[in-house]
Amino acid sequence: MDIRQISDLLSVSPQITEADLSALRDAGFRSIICNRPDGEEADQPTFQKIATAAKKLGIEARHIPVAGGMVSDADAAAFRAALDEMPKPILAYCRSGTRSATLWALARADELPLAAILGATQRAGYDMSCLVPRISDRLASPEKISVK
Repeated sequence: MDIRQISDLLSVSPQITEADLSALRDAGFRSIICNRPDGEEADQPTFQKIATAAKKLGIEARHIPVAGGMVSDADAAAFRAALDEMPKPILAYCRSGTRSATLWALARADELPLAAILGATQRAGYDMSCLVPRISDRLASPEKISVK
């Protein structure tokens, strides 16, 4: 597994399998978030298979499917709610980790400085500079990301 830490409470990775879940539990992860739609690739395990195996190990799982390159404000709000509600630490995964990192950046845009968001994602190997206009917009209008 290629696990990349974004913050103290969130790491991201490419696709995981049922076989990875024991190692994730042993590494201390208490929750997982899947950001891939089922069927994105033929050999990809369904979210239900991952969630069922995770539950047996005491890991909470949530599905917030996002098509590649199509992260909406509603997706970011759902991701923020998951970050706020789920036991930590959390591992979010997608095909490469980029969607999960993008969701985190947008979900935290109204509470962290832009430089902190870009720095955290850059250290994890994800360039989020393309999000600067969207993050800046959220800093000016944080109600856009509200989950209320």
